[in-house]
Amino acid sequence: MTRFIHDEFAKDYLEELLKNYGEVTASAKISGEIKEIDVLFTPHKQQKFNLQILGLLGRFAEHPAIIEPFRNPASTDEICDCILKSLEVKALLRREAKANNIKLQQPEIPKLWILTPTISQPRLSSFATIQKPDWLSGVHFLAEALRTAIVAIHQLPITPETLWLRLLGRGNVQSQAIIELQELPLNHPYQKATLELVYNLRENLRVNQKLTADDRELIMRLEPLYQRDREQAKQEGRQEGRQEGRQEGRQEGRQEGRQEGKKDLILRLLNRRIGEIDASLVERVQGLSIEQLENLGEALLDFTTVADLDAWFSQQ
Repeated sequence: MTRFIHDEFAKDYLEELLKNYGEVTASAKISGEIKEIDVLFTPHKQQKFNLQILGLLGRFAEHPAIIEPFRNPASTDEICDCILKSLEVKALLRREAKANNIKLQQPEIPKLWILTPTISQPRLSSFATIQKPDWLSGVHFLAEALRTAIVAIHQLPITPETLWLRLLGRGNVQSQAIIELQELPLNHPYQKATLELVYNLRENLRVNQKLTADDRELIMRLEPLYQRDREQAKQEGRQEGRQEGRQEGRQEGRQEGRQEGKKDLILRLLNRRIGEIDASLVERVQGLSIEQLENLGEALLDFTTVADLDAWFSQQ
C-alpha cells in the first residue's frame, strides 16, 4: 500500500514540475498486452520556459521522455520491463509515421529515464552501462540504440541541479532534499507546490497502518516543517483578511468591509484546499460572523475534502 502511495506522489510530482514545458501523460497505456508508462512527456515545440530551473530533470525534458520512477530499488526484471515498454512506444511511433508516409526522426523517439533510489554495481554491470563525461555521476547510459539511462538517485551529487530528482529518493537522500526544498526562496516557482505535494504524501502515509522505517522517518522529518508552514499560513491568512477588510472598509464601512474581505479570502482558501464548493456551502460561509470566519480560517488548513467542511459546519 505504501509503495502505491509513493508511486502516486512521484507521478503527481513529476507532472507538476513538467506541465509548463510540454504535455505530460501519467499512467499512459500502450498497445499490445496492457502496460502502463508512469510518465510520458512531450516537450512544447516552441519552448517558452527556462528548463534550467529544473536542473538535471530539465535536461531530461529537453526531448520526448519516458520517466519511470521506482520507490524501491529497481530489479533486473523491472528494468527490462521498462525497456520493453519504451521499445513498444518506438514501434507504435514507427507505425504511425509509416501510415502518414513520413520518416520517423531519431530525436522524436522518447528517451527512457529509469529513476531508482539505489542500485548495486553488479546490476549496473549486467546492463553494461557507461557514464558519459558530460553528464553528472549517477546517470548510467545503456547502449545508444536503446535510448535508455538508469539514474541512481543515491549516487547523484548534492547540488541544486539534482534537487528535484533527489526528492524522489529515500532515507537520508530524500530527507536532505526536503531540507533544501524548505530553504529555497519563498518566491521560487516550485517550492510551494512541491511542499504541498510532500505534505499530501505525509497525510496519506499517516493513515496507513503498515509503514516502513523509511516512511516513519519521513513523517517525522516532515512534521516540524508542516507545523511551521501551517502556523505561517494562519498568520498570512489573518494578515490578508485584515488588509482586505481595510480596503472594503474604505468603500462600504470598516466592519462590513472586513467581514466581506474575510469571506472572500476564506472562499479562495477553501477552493484551493478542497476544490470548488457548491453554492449552498458558499451561502453558509457567507452567513458566518467574523469570529466564525476566523475559526474556519484556522480549521480549513487541515481540510482535504468537502466532507471536512461539512463536518466543521455540523460542529458549529
